[in-house]
Amino acid sequence: MSEIKVLGVLGAGQMGSGIAQVAAASGLTVKLADASLELAAKAKAKIVGGLQKLVEKSKVTAEDAAATGERIVPVGAIADLADCDLVVEAATENVEVKLALFKQLDAAVKPEAVLATNTSSISITRIAAVTKRPSQVVGLHFFNPVPLMKLVEVIRALQTGDDTYEAVKGVVARLNKTAVTAKDSPGFLVNRILMPLLLEAVFALEQGLGSAQDIDTAAKLGLNHPMGPLELSDFIGLDTVLAIADVLQRETGDDKYRAPVLLRNYVAAGWVGRKAGRGFYTYDKK
Repeated sequence: MSEIKVLGVLGAGQMGSGIAQVAAASGLTVKLADASLELAAKAKAKIVGGLQKLVEKSKVTAEDAAATGERIVPVGAIADLADCDLVVEAATENVEVKLALFKQLDAAVKPEAVLATNTSSISITRIAAVTKRPSQVVGLHFFNPVPLMKLVEVIRALQTGDDTYEAVKGVVARLNKTAVTAKDSPGFLVNRILMPLLLEAVFALEQGLGSAQDIDTAAKLGLNHPMGPLELSDFIGLDTVLAIADVLQRETGDDKYRAPVLLRNYVAAGWVGRKAGRGFYTYDKK
């Protein structure tokens, strides 16, 4: 397997942009792809704007910020990722969408490249099976916000080869992140542990056991958590929390992952958290 020098990121949303930023900051050339070149270019502009704010706060030098921005190349088609050594898919948490994208990536990207998914709950083994390079497919689950969160879950599909596994662990180290290895099981490690807490907090709110503020304050002060479970759910996105919960319940058959009606109603109303300006709390949309 060749050295990984060019990283592709498919999906220029919050997660994809974060992955692109940290990869570019580490010295990798990054091709950032979305449904159109316009969307990818807009995402790069947002990254550059965020880097400029870090420069103003003296957290990054102007030279490093400029170099990071220059290494990010926006592209508008999967075909533009053909020469990447590693592609990380960071599209919506929908299994059919991901399977379709991996079929396209498999056809477009050079045969020796590694294909990774940032999924937080979907089977890597199932994704690998739709490609002609299953031994070169792996899960790389980054956490939000990517520039600040140190953890990356490395998930081996049944088919993932040792060379692929070692190569992506090397990339994780280069990004100055800490890798933990998880079996390909629904929710992997973090979400398997986290989701019952988040869902139980919503049930507590639904049943009137306490206000959102009281539930979060109890968790922060009683459990020494930096964020309360409802605040964290808003940060993740209630639509994403619901999608993960549904996958976990379906794949494990365990009702401890069942989603509260209140959560489903919030998602149906479009009150999906920070990104919408409203979830369990209200936010100023910037």
